[in-house]
Amino acid sequence: MTAPDTPLPFETTDDALLDGRLVLRQPRRGHRFGHDALLLAGMAGEGDRTLMDFGAGVGSAGLVALALHPGARAVLVEREADLAALAEQNAARNGFAERCAVVCADVCDLNRGRGPNVPPVDLVLANPPFNLSTAHRTSPDGGRARAHMADEGLFAHWVTAAARCLKPGGRLALILRPSELALLLTALSGRFGALELQPVHPRADRPAVRLLARAIKGRRTPPVFLPGLVLGGAEGGANGQGLPE
Repeated sequence: MTAPDTPLPFETTDDALLDGRLVLRQPRRGHRFGHDALLLAGMAGEGDRTLMDFGAGVGSAGLVALALHPGARAVLVEREADLAALAEQNAARNGFAERCAVVCADVCDLNRGRGPNVPPVDLVLANPPFNLSTAHRTSPDGGRARAHMADEGLFAHWVTAAARCLKPGGRLALILRPSELALLLTALSGRFGALELQPVHPRADRPAVRLLARAIKGRRTPPVFLPGLVLGGAEGGANGQGLPE
């Protein structure tokens, strides 16, 4: 990873989360953290002593989870080297260096062949790329496009990778768009069960724009829907970014 003062090929900003308990450095333009990272981190529980953040970006979801659960340890997995470097810097600057490791790798290569080997964890947090690239216009910003666009099968590959990285009975927590529900159910089949789905609404009178999903490795229990979560109509997220509708 790069040293804290190593120049990066883009401008960055320092932005606060959790009322200033965390300050994270992130790219000024492109994919930036917002509500999604907070919602994803909120699915970590007291019993999750070890967790892994898939597609961690600058580390927002994983580091928020560490801030909320002081006894936990995390592995942040990010394939973009510059973002992985920022994740490592953010872990250190917020006092999490001893509780957090950063792995610069493609999620799909974890614990597979020549890919990085990581110890199994209690919880995998995953924010898979939204939208199939064949069905949506790709953002001209490369980082934003890679964060939001997926090729056919990538969703299933992430779920399979999570199964390889979890302990028996470990939990997978994801945030996705409602339109991705069918992909999720297909990907989980035969690997995960006891699925809990919670819709997230921007306001009480608006359709859900996200689904929070929790599933347990090796279970066969049928899925259930939980009461919806309403964000209260806030216009901005943790750094002024609301959830798109």
